[in-house]
Amino acid sequence: MITAETVFLYDFLTNEGVFSLPVLFVILVISLAVMMAGAHWLVEGAASLAYRAGVSKIIVGATVVSLGSTAPEAAVSVLAAVRGQGGLALGNALGSVIIDTGLIFGICALVTRIPADKYILNRQGWVQLAAGVLLAAIAMFTFLSQGISTIGRPVGVFLLVLLVLYICASIHWSKQSPEIYEEKAQAVPLLSKTYMCVICIIAGLALVIVGAQFLIGSATQISVVFEVPQSVISATIIALGTSLPELSIGITSIRKGHPEIMLGNIIGADILNILFVVGASAATTPLAVPWEVAWIHFPAMLLILIIFRVCIFTAKESFSRWCGLPLLAVYIAFNIIAYTVRSPAG
Repeated sequence: MITAETVFLYDFLTNEGVFSLPVLFVILVISLAVMMAGAHWLVEGAASLAYRAGVSKIIVGATVVSLGSTAPEAAVSVLAAVRGQGGLALGNALGSVIIDTGLIFGICALVTRIPADKYILNRQGWVQLAAGVLLAAIAMFTFLSQGISTIGRPVGVFLLVLLVLYICASIHWSKQSPEIYEEKAQAVPLLSKTYMCVICIIAGLALVIVGAQFLIGSATQISVVFEVPQSVISATIIALGTSLPELSIGITSIRKGHPEIMLGNIIGADILNILFVVGASAATTPLAVPWEVAWIHFPAMLLILIIFRVCIFTAKESFSRWCGLPLLAVYIAFNIIAYTVRSPAG
């Protein structure tokens, strides 16, 4: 819920010259930490409430835990969309896909052997690629037909419908092969009282929203100081911060000897970033696609998803270590290009 107080704090934060650059970065880091804590409480409360209501751990793992890990991205993008910052909203969602697959999976592939779970890859893996291609195709179609690329409310609602279908499919798949969802669900601690679950959900949601307000405000001012588009800041700095849950899950799963959990979480997060984050943002208000998003972010995302698909195609029992190199190379090149190339229109 966006209150008058949080709007006031946002407006105060984005007034040019109010804070120095170091202070803005401190606010950004603190905002990310607040959002991570809020997302953790939100997932813990929702999962505990679901368990107390008799919902199976498999279903909780396939839905609540995955949706909770993308709550920071959704909060940032939806609030940015409400304030008319479509580039920031899209940059955060697309940047999270680029970071999840290019950076996190790329590094994990280089440092450890990742089993090529054909059950996940033959189902969610294709949904991951199809979702990315679909969103890019919609943006390009609106540009060719209207002369301006916009992701409108009907598209946002359509993506949310696809999200519901994806969740239903995930529940069905989890019942057929529940192991990965059981392990993800077991990682969520349980609260003993119903009122504690409700308090945890409300507090977690409040922290995510307030943290997102400060995050957007500080990122907006940082983009002004460095004279770079907001979409670039959101696709790099903010997206890296909001992808911390995926990074944390990846590191933890590798340490515990279950890298396949990292694989499933990254693929699921990519799907949710497109269907949930972009869908909710566009359903709130139409998202204009800035030049750098259309010509830098979308191509980088699609290239990373295609390379990942090639890695899947060539994998046998596990992914080759070399898969991490091209993914990391594209991620690094994306960051360099994003900060150096500017729109021909200035």
